[in-house]
Amino acid sequence: MTGADVRRVAGRIRWYVRELTGESVYDRYVAHARAHDPEAPVPSRRAFEHARMDAREADPREGFRCC
Repeated sequence: MTGADVRRVAGRIRWYVRELTGESVYDRYVAHARAHDPEAPVPSRRAFEHARMDAREADPREGFRCC
């Protein structure tokens, strides 16, 4: 296996883990927001994740937290 093969496999694993954990959601949100209104302010990752968690907990179809 060459160095290029190792980098390609590592890149695919990184992509998979980011999709699985939801880390890439913010990146897609920022890209979408910039494409539709480049002048609009974009919340920080922390603010985005906080709002996302609040929305998830407010919607019973998304599941619930017992504790």
